[in-house]
Amino acid sequence: MTLHPKVIDLTLDRMHRLLASLDHPERKLGPVIHIAGTNGKGSTQAMIRAGLEASGASVHAYTSPHLVRFHERIRVAGALISEPALSALLDECAQANGTDSITFFEITTAAAMLAFARTPADFTLLEVGLGGRLDATNVIDQPRLTIITPVSIDHQQYLGETLPEIAGEKAGIIKRGVPVIIGPQAPEGLAVIEAKAARMGAPILAYGQHWHVSEDRNRLIFQDETGLLDLPLPNLPGPHQVHNAGAAIAALRALGRDAAACEAAVTRAVWPARMQRLRHGPLVDLAPDVEVWLDGGHNPAGGQAIAATLARMPKRPTHLICGMLNTKDVTGYMRPLAPLVTSLQAVSIPNEKNTLPAEATRDAALAVGIRAVAAISVAEALRAIVATDPKARVLICGSLYLAGAILRENG
Repeated sequence: MTLHPKVIDLTLDRMHRLLASLDHPERKLGPVIHIAGTNGKGSTQAMIRAGLEASGASVHAYTSPHLVRFHERIRVAGALISEPALSALLDECAQANGTDSITFFEITTAAAMLAFARTPADFTLLEVGLGGRLDATNVIDQPRLTIITPVSIDHQQYLGETLPEIAGEKAGIIKRGVPVIIGPQAPEGLAVIEAKAARMGAPILAYGQHWHVSEDRNRLIFQDETGLLDLPLPNLPGPHQVHNAGAAIAALRALGRDAAACEAAVTRAVWPARMQRLRHGPLVDLAPDVEVWLDGGHNPAGGQAIAATLARMPKRPTHLICGMLNTKDVTGYMRPLAPLVTSLQAVSIPNEKNTLPAEATRDAALAVGIRAVAAISVAEALRAIVATDPKARVLICGSLYLAGAILRENG
């Protein structure tokens, strides 16, 4: 991170140059499944990986950002990349790049592709970092599948101000003749994605048209043209995970996987900081009778997903400990949560230069009708909640960076 800027500069020129210097590892991967979208990319990828691995396949997986350690981003044939392997690959990429400009995300993506190219695997799962069309992962000419999870407003400074503009950037991963699985979309976003698929001759497998997923009597019901599946609900909490599971199952069916693989996708997926219950660590010890939860959602759609999850949980006073980045729509995130929470303790995200100050987060909460105060740390916020409500539910939320800090100490 010292050597390469963490700036976001969406272009593929530097990536193509570096990959050429490395003898094109991106052309030596097993079948690639490329995933874009605003929300649900990571959960969908985790479910696909669980399903494929349960069917006996070996799977590479690339995701971002990491929560605790960088190594979480690169999973080589099922195992997190080792420190010696990562160090050697980054050195090799730096040497191949020479003195040319390259960003942090670009050089680490190249390192991941080099790792994947040198270890055989049946599939490679690539999660887009930002957008799609100009994202560093968008260098695969012929993936096996592309997937676009729900698209909503986020990262407007890079992707455009309107939903159709943002959907157009996400649809940039669609490749000629390659099937695209489309999760639930707003009509104006769906129109853009379908138009791009039509121009590329890409077969469409869209939610609500070619596959359907719903919850019925505490079961997940999936149906497509090959038949109906009656499965357990996803082990990842929240009603939004039903739709993520639907996209994952549609992908597994397109890859010829059976019902057992689809069931494993919804029962065995692991994806931290998505309505994750914390059960040990200093924070839990500080409040033994409190339910402590952690979620990294950070945009309006993330706020809606958390609100829907809270609404279905057993009734219990719920307090938020919230820290957000200064690039996010804080009011849009908090508005759906307002009717469901008792109070909010605002914190600054530790060691994050783009944190929104706790006072600004507090003011945004007050503006949408949440009783809120600023706290100097998560631990102090938790102590204040316990002092007045010792058997409460507490959700630490607002940013993946905050979630990572919490997991480093309580994972």
